[in-house]
Amino acid sequence: MTQRMHQYDARMVDLVFDYMRERLQYDPVPLDHPGDGERLAVALEGLLSAGGNDPAEVLKLYDHELSRAVISADSPRYLSFIPCAPTKAALLFDMVVSCASLQGISWLEAAGAIAAENQVLRLISDRAGLPDTAGGCFVSGGSAGNLSALVVARDTARHKRGLAPGARMRIAVSDQTHSSVTNTLHIIGVEKLLVPTTGHRLTGDALRAALAADGDPGSVIGVVGTAGTTNAGIVDDLAGLAEVAREFDLWFHVDGAYGGAGLFAPSVRAKYDGIEHADSFVVDPHKWLFAPFDCAALIYRKPWLAKGVHTQDASYLDVLHTGDNSEWNPTDYAYHLTRRARGLPLWFSLAVHGTDAYGEAIEAGIALARDTAALIRAEYPDLEVVHEPELSSLVYRRRGWAAADYYAWSQRLLADQTGFVTPTGWEGEVVSRFAFLHPGTTMAMVREILDTMV
Repeated sequence: MTQRMHQYDARMVDLVFDYMRERLQYDPVPLDHPGDGERLAVALEGLLSAGGNDPAEVLKLYDHELSRAVISADSPRYLSFIPCAPTKAALLFDMVVSCASLQGISWLEAAGAIAAENQVLRLISDRAGLPDTAGGCFVSGGSAGNLSALVVARDTARHKRGLAPGARMRIAVSDQTHSSVTNTLHIIGVEKLLVPTTGHRLTGDALRAALAADGDPGSVIGVVGTAGTTNAGIVDDLAGLAEVAREFDLWFHVDGAYGGAGLFAPSVRAKYDGIEHADSFVVDPHKWLFAPFDCAALIYRKPWLAKGVHTQDASYLDVLHTGDNSEWNPTDYAYHLTRRARGLPLWFSLAVHGTDAYGEAIEAGIALARDTAALIRAEYPDLEVVHEPELSSLVYRRRGWAAADYYAWSQRLLADQTGFVTPTGWEGEVVSRFAFLHPGTTMAMVREILDTMV
């Protein structure tokens, strides 16, 4: 039985491949529903048994019960949080990565995979205007990227400034900075200097004023700018932040987990001016660069600083660091050790479709947000645009609604499979929000959703 687990099973292969073919052909992908805990418990009862089960029955259980209790982030009607709309090419190559048990730990073990991943990191670095020496690795998501980068910021400052263990260190953030950054600062023992925003946008002038007014500006070691806030898609004053960072010798980190993909869209590229000065930068391809979960690109201006912080020292790992300087070990650039080659599906899709197609797909989301704002103003007097869209997010309200109205409406919308649109907060008020990302989302779908609010 143990040997059978690792043998080729033609029947099981056909079962799984047939299911994958069917799933890939969904047009459109259905939303599906939230799960019912009691029903799922009954469906799974006794499944993990000593003797195992017929794969056909297990796959049937997954298809009929489990998969339908997962809201599909790749549906064009999924307009909440930040959707995921991977290309078919990326999905298919993700299967290749899994089927081949590809990993991406070190150059010794995975040079081919790492070379391809680094080609994509170079493309993103070039779009950001970072120098030829920039580099990094793919991690699981923006949270992992922010954590890894800000650990390097902390340790670099500690070394440069000769800070004693336990010395106070702070990083400047705004009230719009992603929650993962606040969590990171808590984990790494760094305080935050909260800088007020103007119109939900962090500016260089505000940072300079906060430092001037602070009683201990010397403890501030870095600043985090956001290239596309999750809620409203607002891009901070990156050029202004970069100028102040240079003036005060601060590490400049840019969290572009959602919005960083806008670097590929000519219509909004100017919003990112200043990102070329970043010391570290994160963008999640599993968001707006149409890759599967979980994939985030972490890039450093001076990757050798990250290598000095993150390289793990163990006798059995010494062999990974005995080659020449051309070898690149992704494990040296983030807190991880073991990692899958999660950048390869994006590499394959980019190579197949080309960067122009990616730019057009990103522009489609931006246009949809702008067109929806115009539609609300022209045809829906009961609705109001709260914030003019900058990227592909649109925050709007239904006049006269309270929080309970939004939540009840959102539940009905999903129950009817019309759309998945969850409420959000804006200046203490519950409102609604569209996150446009899927190129298959149409204005007809948007109208159908808006019509349910009047």
